Amino acid sequence: MSTAAPTPADGRTRNETVIVFALSLAAMVVSMMQTLPVPILGLIRTDLGASTAGVSWVTTATLLSAAVFTPLLGRFGDQHGKKTTLVAVLGVMVAGSVIAAVATSLPLLILGRVLQGAATAIFPLALSVLREEVRPQKLPGAMALVSGTLAFGSGLALVATGLLTSGDDADYRNAFWMATGFAALALLAVVFLVPATRHKTGGRTDVLGALTLGLTLLLLLLPISQGHDWGWTSGRTLGSFAGAAVMAALWVLTELKVAEPLVDMRMFVHRPVLMANLAGVLVGFGMFANFLGVSYLVQMPEALTGYGFGASILRASVQFLLPGAIVSLLASPVGGQLVRHRGPRAALALAAALGALGFGWLALDHGHTASVIGAGVVVGAAVSFGYAAMPAVIMASVPHHQSGIANGINSISRSTGSAIGSAVVTTILASKTVEHLPAGVPALPAESGFTTTFWIGAAAFALVAVIARVGLRGRPGPAGTAAGAADRSAPAPAEAAAPAKLAEQV
Repeated sequence: MSTAAPTPADGRTRNETVIVFALSLAAMVVSMMQTLPVPILGLIRTDLGASTAGVSWVTTATLLSAAVFTPLLGRFGDQHGKKTTLVAVLGVMVAGSVIAAVATSLPLLILGRVLQGAATAIFPLALSVLREEVRPQKLPGAMALVSGTLAFGSGLALVATGLLTSGDDADYRNAFWMATGFAALALLAVVFLVPATRHKTGGRTDVLGALTLGLTLLLLLLPISQGHDWGWTSGRTLGSFAGAAVMAALWVLTELKVAEPLVDMRMFVHRPVLMANLAGVLVGFGMFANFLGVSYLVQMPEALTGYGFGASILRASVQFLLPGAIVSLLASPVGGQLVRHRGPRAALALAAALGALGFGWLALDHGHTASVIGAGVVVGAAVSFGYAAMPAVIMASVPHHQSGIANGINSISRSTGSAIGSAVVTTILASKTVEHLPAGVPALPAESGFTTTFWIGAAAFALVAVIARVGLRGRPGPAGTAAGAADRSAPAPAEAAAPAKLAEQV
């Protein structure tokens, strides 16, 4: 394929906009599924008569399902066709959303959430399609826009769920019917607007590698998400972490021995890819620490705690969370231009600075409405710039046939960070409670718990700055014609194309 810009005759130029729109919609729906049930867990618990520990599986099931299926389906798309895999996964998402909407028992609802979680593979598949269909000079902006919809979708789900469940006779199923509609719309958009895959590598699916990786991620994420209920020093928690370490070693040995591994270990430990995944954990942590920290903070009754705004779920979502979500979407094309002209390292550095600033602002002043909203807007922009930078780093550092799996692993890193963020926020707030509450009032977190949470968020983004400064040192500046030049220190010539080769593959 020529590196020259496509002409209108080949159809690609006039279709790029609709392709990006369809893939952005699909990515937005994926991110909505992750945060959709957060505001309605109480309603679900009451309606289905479930325990608090039981209803927590409504969120945990999606996280674990995403961890297992995202890398597998990302690799499957590379091998057998990205559009075909996208359509199939979106169909699974529609089915899962319908099951969740009609479920009359907790196990059936959890099944629907498992199917919704499998659809997380849509994001890495979407980025791989962009690499095929968008001209090199437009690719950074397209990837940034699709990535920016992740933070926007997460915030939109919180707001929409708040709106749909704000009445006295609120029914949580309305949120899942909304999810069904969005998923069906995304499915139709991909079917009719996204062209068929032109690059297929073929080959066998590494079933053993997929199983060992899936078990590793299950054993890692399960105690992270359930540790607060199990106890962080309980046998189940410590045993799961130990099992994850053993399975990780077994997974590495498996991938080093099979002829066609699910994950090429040289790609996995390649410095820019590894740094992008570490950044993914930290940015995912920051995004959830912001969502949960602010949401809980503004709902605190000031008369009882001495702080907070006594906001309803609806007000917390619309007034305090929605502005940051909107800014994250608006910032995504800016992030794309920054990646294109200054390089992903500069975009990641700016994300780190803004994230540290926003969380520091929250830690120092969370007693005024303007401060909480303003800091949330700053953090929203930080997340968007971070999400714009990471795919650009990965696309510039892996060959074409590894795009799906590489971005799948990065997607899992962000999900892992989100799970850690949720666990850390929950644990901190539960460990610091207000003293001398009236009889019958449940324990409420002390203000110092929120201050600690926000400082930890600032520290997470400070570590992102270290990654941008040190971990990506030597990476090319502007993205050039291929969303970034390939790293000259790549593991092997066959695994890291030179800039011209990468441009041809795009």
